Amino acid sequence: MPTSSHLHPHVHVHPQSHLRGLAEVAAASVLWGTGGLAVQLIREHDPLSPVTISAWRMAIAAGVLLLALLALRRGGELVDLARTRPRQLLVVGVGTAAYQGFYFVSVTQVGVAVSTVVSLGLAPVLLTVAESVRHRRAPSRGRLAVLAAALAGLLLVSVAGHESSTGPAPVAGVLLALASGTTYALTTAAGGSVSQQAPPLVLTAGMTLVGAAVLLPCLALVDGPLVTTDPAALAWLAYLGVLTMALAYVLLYSGLRVVAPSTAVTASLVEPVTAAVVAAVVLSESLGPAAAVGIVLVLGAVAGLGRPSTAAGPVLDSA
Repeated sequence: MPTSSHLHPHVHVHPQSHLRGLAEVAAASVLWGTGGLAVQLIREHDPLSPVTISAWRMAIAAGVLLLALLALRRGGELVDLARTRPRQLLVVGVGTAAYQGFYFVSVTQVGVAVSTVVSLGLAPVLLTVAESVRHRRAPSRGRLAVLAAALAGLLLVSVAGHESSTGPAPVAGVLLALASGTTYALTTAAGGSVSQQAPPLVLTAGMTLVGAAVLLPCLALVDGPLVTTDPAALAWLAYLGVLTMALAYVLLYSGLRVVAPSTAVTASLVEPVTAAVVAAVVLSESLGPAAAVGIVLVLGAVAGLGRPSTAAGPVLDSA
């Protein structure tokens, strides 16, 4: 599993850098959490498939980030990244496109609740175990408590917020969710490694270019309309591309420069919490007591990650 060269058990602790990185990952997760509502609003205006929306989201992000690099006269940095680390850039771009694709298809086969719990819950477990094996040191009780609280909160938020039906192919759906969670973990670790050598803006531009190159050809396999001319749908597509992809991943890769991948994926459980709160506020969906407890558990766990002694992984020195 690709990891940063300075993911070492005896790094110097910089609590302020750690808290900044944690806040950046949490902010990215809040943006991701609004994506479900945006997709729903797009589909109310035009019946674009989730895969189609995901492809245009990636393409819009790539276009915006390329324009930003050109305006800042930093296009050469992207060329340098592609020349010096082509395999790592391909892994991050293809992996990001893949885990989103696996998740979307999993939802259609087993339902939102199971897909979310399996895919988002598996990643922090895998990375926490991998980091413990690499450092030959078991996680502290504090770290395990944070992880357990986060996973319990994820389960409560996800199950309480969605229908209990499992979909037409539950076994295939669970396998796809496992593939999504595993790919998410590997991609986050790879992104953490590359982020030590490439500025977040440059890395995100390269990642979205690769992701768009992977997803756009998939539109040939999708049923239904591939484009929209509806102004509202176009506006929400722009929101998805600019904020939930371009800005969110710049924040993620900036955070990964100073927090471990397992800390990042645990903090990203703010995403389903945000989705539940947004649905309650905007769509007047009832949260219920179980979801409310889940929200408290997730937020408490993420707050616990701010303490170096309980962070889900080593606290990294700033790059």
